[in-house]
Amino acid sequence: MSIEKIKSLVLVGAGKMGMAMVKGWLEHGLDVEALTLVDPMPSETIKEFARKKNISLVSEFPSQNAEIVVLAIKPQIAKQVMADIAGRLSGDSLVLSVIAGFSLEALKNALGSDKIIRTMPNTPAQVGKGVTGAIASEGVGENERQLAHALLSASGIAVWLDDENQIDALTGVSGSGPAYVFLMVEAMAAAGEAEGLDKNMSNILARQTIIGAAALMEADLSEAAILRKNVTSPNGVTQKALEVLMGEPGLFELMGKAVKAAAKRNKEIGE
Repeated sequence: MSIEKIKSLVLVGAGKMGMAMVKGWLEHGLDVEALTLVDPMPSETIKEFARKKNISLVSEFPSQNAEIVVLAIKPQIAKQVMADIAGRLSGDSLVLSVIAGFSLEALKNALGSDKIIRTMPNTPAQVGKGVTGAIASEGVGENERQLAHALLSASGIAVWLDDENQIDALTGVSGSGPAYVFLMVEAMAAAGEAEGLDKNMSNILARQTIIGAAALMEADLSEAAILRKNVTSPNGVTQKALEVLMGEPGLFELMGKAVKAAAKRNKEIGE
């Protein structure tokens, strides 16, 4: 299915993630006349974006039937928003949820629909480098799934899960993952400064090292372990550093605890 063929798409929640998805859709051919943004308190940036692109921006969910509804709202307000939407949602509408923690069952009960796809994107979607995990309810047909895949892939890549229980782990790895990388840049820069580098120089070096390593992984599809070994000379400088990071307790143990904590919190939000 092609994004260009969508007749009506309503995005509820014009925040950073929602707008990152919008930009990807528009770049991949979504007709601006088919798009409606719903946000009761949009920022001036969103207002200006809607004006420039001639996109409909409204404060309440529209009464007309929508082919696709995307819920990009925070879990704290999700129940109230879905209660407001439920009575005006067409039974034929396909719903894509970007609400953290809310299970397919909870979404179906709140919206009174079985055409729901639960998703978990991450912030690199803002630059077209995101990854989104998705799982569909039983009421979603193959054509609808393909259309959802096209929408989710517009801001990066989309992966489909076999079991909804996996979405908590996915959230801990990719959903929260960019923050782990940013923290690593902070830590590397601080360590460089402690070793005598100028603060600004250390920040530049740490930041560009991560950017370069990411670009190398994109160009070379070898496993990360192989790429690591390729830059590690026996008994060399890098090996001495890795002996610390891979020691006890090391990065593997800390990352395991971090992902477990994120997955646990994602489950708690839904409960």
